[in-house]
Amino acid sequence: MSQSRFCIIGLIMSGLMAGDGLLAQAEKAPEPPVAPKIEHREVRHGATVIDNYYWLREKSNPELIKYLEAENAYTAAMTKGLKPFEDALYKEMLGRIKQTDLSVPVRRGNYLYYSRTEEGKQYPIQCRKLGSVDAPEQVLLDLNELAKGHKFVGLGAFEVSDDNNLLAYTLDYSGFRQYSLQAKDLRTGQTLPDTTERVTSVEWAADNQTLFLTTEDAVTKRSDKLWRHVLGSATFEPLYDEKDELYDIGLGKSRDKKYLFLGIHAKDTTEFRYLKAGRPRDNFAVFLPREKKHRYYVDHRAGLFYIRTDKNAKDFQVVVAPENDPSPGNWKPFIPHREGVRIQGISLFKDFAVAVETSQALDHIRIHNFSTGTWTAIAFPEPVYSVFSGETPDYESKTYRYNYQSFITPPSVFDYDTETGKSTLLKRQEVLGGYDPAQYVSERLWATARDGVKVPLSIVYRKGLRRDGQAPLFLYGYGSYGIGTPATFNSSRLSLLDRGMAYAITHIRGGDEMGERWRQDGMLMKKKNTFGDFIDSAEYLVNEKWTSKDRLVIEGGSAGGLLMGAVVNMRPDLFHAVHAAVPFVDVMNTMLDASLPLTVGEYLEWGNPNEKEAYDYMKTYSPYDNLEKRAYPAMLVTTSFNDSQVMYWEPAKYVARLRTLKADSTPLLLKIKMEPAGHGGASGRYDRLHDNAFEYAWLLSQVGIHK
Repeated sequence: MSQSRFCIIGLIMSGLMAGDGLLAQAEKAPEPPVAPKIEHREVRHGATVIDNYYWLREKSNPELIKYLEAENAYTAAMTKGLKPFEDALYKEMLGRIKQTDLSVPVRRGNYLYYSRTEEGKQYPIQCRKLGSVDAPEQVLLDLNELAKGHKFVGLGAFEVSDDNNLLAYTLDYSGFRQYSLQAKDLRTGQTLPDTTERVTSVEWAADNQTLFLTTEDAVTKRSDKLWRHVLGSATFEPLYDEKDELYDIGLGKSRDKKYLFLGIHAKDTTEFRYLKAGRPRDNFAVFLPREKKHRYYVDHRAGLFYIRTDKNAKDFQVVVAPENDPSPGNWKPFIPHREGVRIQGISLFKDFAVAVETSQALDHIRIHNFSTGTWTAIAFPEPVYSVFSGETPDYESKTYRYNYQSFITPPSVFDYDTETGKSTLLKRQEVLGGYDPAQYVSERLWATARDGVKVPLSIVYRKGLRRDGQAPLFLYGYGSYGIGTPATFNSSRLSLLDRGMAYAITHIRGGDEMGERWRQDGMLMKKKNTFGDFIDSAEYLVNEKWTSKDRLVIEGGSAGGLLMGAVVNMRPDLFHAVHAAVPFVDVMNTMLDASLPLTVGEYLEWGNPNEKEAYDYMKTYSPYDNLEKRAYPAMLVTTSFNDSQVMYWEPAKYVARLRTLKADSTPLLLKIKMEPAGHGGASGRYDRLHDNAFEYAWLLSQVGIHK
């Protein structure tokens, strides 16, 4: 490691380096930790594989804890000079946030439900008022009180009974997505004794006494069991046990409150079971038996089931069927299939229906009037934006709530009047400190991938940015599970834009931004399209002089962390600095361990490495398995010791091995939260902001921006 490229950077960042004479004051850079090597041999498809860092999986091993704490200490030492910049960024980011704030109330029956935040408090407070906003406030849950004595608290389910008298909710105190059921009588404020562990979803029956809930397996965390519980009784009655490890289960309820649904989901196949909400003692009936590679989803309105199905419709169609016989022979079309326009969901009301669709990497909303049979599209004003369904729980509502935002427009809540066709802005997130959206520009770009496919990019920058190749640029990507990456607003991102850094998302294959084919062309034996698209997008941005290789920083998390590891292995020369968050980088070890949460069900996303062809393909891109002795970009790897989705040892092993192979002096840092935290990091909003400030300070410093 070179004398002290790190020391010099540290001095610059801390403001100590005023001239060449101070160079001698640079302290020697700390030595990085070295993880012990313990040989672990495993035979895979006839070949012996040696993994010297397999032992890092031993979570209770004191030597492991020492090593991880040493990595944290090393990161702290190497970034000590960043602290003033980090603190300034935190103050700047916090200064844009209205800390005491209120959500737009949502009507459920006679009550208005909302959440609010208070300055200095980490968590939201869930409240309601009876009749009008001028009525006295009733606090339902104060997560700040529930968090006392805990480092982490996560709210899972939050389900109010149909009569608005009872609340069922779930809490996680570990960060491991391990939720326990709680029930509360909202008339008395009393927390009831009805509780159980590892709850994944909850719904009330129409009698306001019967709870249905699903729970997860203790080892694999697969949601697999359905239960019935009558409030006040001592028993949880088992109703269903999903044995197939490819499937997870979860509960839902129709907006008209007539039916409960048990969804049984694999990555490529679904099955639904249904029960009349007013007959909680009946058994759930199979809606349509599972058929391999048929995905369908069910809702109900006015005596008809509405089925969103990909049967002979890659991007989905919607059909209707009578509730007394919903078999496929009775299906009639409601929304036809249009290739490249993916139907994401349909919401049903007494007088209208809402279809949310995605095409050309943009979201669209269409409203159907049942009395006239006409469709109306809601228009949006920007070339790059995101729109999401809001909360409209009232089945008889005449308005539909949606949330609109973009890189430039803060989150905005609208009610669309289905009778007049007008949208009314109810609230726009306030950005303090004099934010002026006119100072920023967003665009849609298109890069050409190596196979000729056009890949959409969304970019935002401050006006005046010169396209001469000198501007720093932050490129983000994900591209997995058919989950598109929306172009959303983030007030913290202004700290990048105001320092001259452009921000871009590349909507690579593996997501759903361009329809279902986009997803399928970035998974299984086509997964490497995802990585090629990202690299080709980066090269496009360099060639078009949005940035240069030595000014390009990249970020991805979870499956996007796999993306980071893969593209860095494929093109280490193309990227200057990398933030890999909770990265899925030890692909082969994880996918060969069926006891882990991210394994058996994931065979349908990545492939089953127990099959030789899939094993050989996956091994060609697995980041951990493809590390080599060569130069790498500067890298910051972040994770949580209690992450339940990507186990801490994946990034820990990756960093440990990479340290032995790096043939350069660029930083390689591992920052791991040892206290309770989850896949998304800290649970408190101020804690998350501190993490964000550190990550931004590090990335900015890598391109020479230190204040």
